[in-house]
Amino acid sequence: MKLIVGLGNPGPDYEWTPHNLGFLAVDTLAGREGIRITRPESKALVGLGKVAGHEVVLAKPQTMMNLSGVSVRMLLERYEGGPADLIVLIDEADLPWGMLRIRDKGLNSTHNGLKSIISALGTDEFVRVRMGVQPEKLWGDRREYVLRIMGREERKIAEEMVAEAAGAVEMILAEGAEKAMSRFNRKASPADENLE
Repeated sequence: MKLIVGLGNPGPDYEWTPHNLGFLAVDTLAGREGIRITRPESKALVGLGKVAGHEVVLAKPQTMMNLSGVSVRMLLERYEGGPADLIVLIDEADLPWGMLRIRDKGLNSTHNGLKSIISALGTDEFVRVRMGVQPEKLWGDRREYVLRIMGREERKIAEEMVAEAAGAVEMILAEGAEKAMSRFNRKASPADENLE
């Protein structure tokens, strides 16, 4: 069983914010596979089904972003999985809008949801699919930036990016993270590489 978790904040006020791209990506994947993410379980909404021939649990933690790790740990325990069975989908303010990056480990994230999961699991060795939402110009308060409603152009890019992220998850499951990295990770600048 694979656990695929999209991170976000629950409630309509957050739905179209950059910080909810993880929720949107999991919803996109669920829509492709005919999975309904409606069952409350382990402080999350979950749906069970198959993706790329694998039994999966699709989950959207309902704990608020900074406590996502609590839900993820509970879900892994419930479904008798470990970090190797986990794929996390998140927004990433350190990557340019529209850029997708897949990693199979790494501590150097500024993303509080990811930090919460690493802390709860005691390891950073799990796959994450990061979707870039970096502001084009300097933005004082990062929290304020990722929690604001996206504009029309941003939403258009976001829709394309979450569809690409759903495809990345399918490829990770079908062919492994290494092949998915080769296919989806676009060349980054040296500054981006330092963030890994």
